Amino acid sequence: MQSIRVATFSGPGAPPVIQSVPYPEIPPKAALIQIGACGVCGTDLHILKGHWPKPLPWPFTLGHELAGVIVEKGPALEADFMGRTLAVGSKVMLPPLMPCGTCHYCVHYPETANKCLTPVYYGRYLGFEKAPHLWGGWAEMVYVDLDALPGTKIYKLPDDMSLLNGTLAEPLTSCIRAFNRAVRVGGFRNGDTVVIQGSGPIGVLAVAAAQEMGAGRVIVIGAPETPRLELCRRFGAEATVDINACPTAAARIDAVRQIVGGFGADLVMDCAGHPTAGPEGIEMLRDGGTYVEMGQFTDAGSIETNWHRFCTKDVNLLGSWAFTANDIPLGIAMLDRARDRYPWNDMQTLFPFSEAGISEAIESAVEMRSVKSTIVCNEALD
Repeated sequence: MQSIRVATFSGPGAPPVIQSVPYPEIPPKAALIQIGACGVCGTDLHILKGHWPKPLPWPFTLGHELAGVIVEKGPALEADFMGRTLAVGSKVMLPPLMPCGTCHYCVHYPETANKCLTPVYYGRYLGFEKAPHLWGGWAEMVYVDLDALPGTKIYKLPDDMSLLNGTLAEPLTSCIRAFNRAVRVGGFRNGDTVVIQGSGPIGVLAVAAAQEMGAGRVIVIGAPETPRLELCRRFGAEATVDINACPTAAARIDAVRQIVGGFGADLVMDCAGHPTAGPEGIEMLRDGGTYVEMGQFTDAGSIETNWHRFCTKDVNLLGSWAFTANDIPLGIAMLDRARDRYPWNDMQTLFPFSEAGISEAIESAVEMRSVKSTIVCNEALD
């Protein structure tokens, strides 16, 4: 292959432009990964809408929910982050976060290295101008170099896992970490009743994660009925509440309490990111319950709330931001063992790797016509 095609964006609202870059040299601890598929994340949409709170190196390549196959690697790159042997032909996924390893959080609190003060991200903070120009998932290939970017983590996928399923490992891991945050404070136990606010891709994956981690009942609040709420029920949600049919907070709170019983749910998790979700979700909880906020990846604004309610209801209030390197194997393992229990592929709408295909994938996600838009970068790999 003489050149590699890469999609770039020049700024918020700009259309994708596919450019060709030369095939790179591969140093001893580097690899070139042919991307099978890459998801369209809510983060990508926030960036394209101009809502990202930090400076970005336009132009650059978006996409970080990627899975692919190693096509070339250096001799010193022998194993993935968990010590599993890597070879040409290995199926792998890359999480986007590359922590620096030297800041206050990386050194003193490695369990929260997701809060690294000087992180680098695939699909976000590496500009197209930086050689070899292969820094995001909406491309035919992605480049990794553990000497140049030592925070890079590579994870081997099971040989018989589809690359489409592999693209779900990263967002699923975010859900798993959020539930584990609750587990650590005694706020999530086997048999608990869980309410998920939001029926987008994170909400759907949270339904699966909740059940795999022991939830007794799962209820989802969201919209639209098709395709999202219907899919949540196929994933195992006992009941769904359509926000279009229950347009007020009072109506939604009442609907949830009628389903779960008068005392309320044991755990409520926001996967929607709307600022009103928090106060509304607190009223769906039983006293002593747990509220987990994982949907506010960008600042959606402030709201008035009554902190007296947090106190008198005696609730746990937790935030969960993404994941750490040690969380990713949990997502891969869950996908592997539960591959036949959930209709994973049915949540993905596939789009070709072309300027028109990428534009349509973004538009479909914004308009909620798809649950998870997924760009197929190399159809022959899966």
